[in-house]
Amino acid sequence: MFESICAGLEYLRELTKDGPYQLRVVLEDFDGECVYAQYDNFYIDDECDGYKLHVSGFTDGGAGDSLSVHNGNKFSTFDNDQDNSTTNCAQRFLGAHWYNACYDSNPTGIYQWGHVIDRFSNGMIWSQWKGLEYSVKGIIMMFRSLD
Repeated sequence: MFESICAGLEYLRELTKDGPYQLRVVLEDFDGECVYAQYDNFYIDDECDGYKLHVSGFTDGGAGDSLSVHNGNKFSTFDNDQDNSTTNCAQRFLGAHWYNACYDSNPTGIYQWGHVIDRFSNGMIWSQWKGLEYSVKGIIMMFRSLD
């Protein structure tokens, strides 16, 4: 699995390596509310550095900041545990992300319908907006050059 994700991460690194790039994360809940979090500096390192995430310059569009805690972390998957936890966060929370120990956001978690207690934290989570027990309807991560 890591090999296929690695190709996407390598492409993302190539696109953002000459910066500066801005990242906007747009979230939607099941009531149709949309909010965003914006980061004015975004890039990732290359494979030998674990595709480490770099984000800074947060602007709140109602979502809160659930990504800065992941700043400086390597990308982890089920089969490539690079997080700062004693367990594999990708396996535990059914996603792949720049997990710390483990997360404030989990954009690649499993798709669930809103407030789900029986699968705590396994969904598509943005904790600063809806908490750890609410899986959002959609997450879009988009970036653009600031040049």
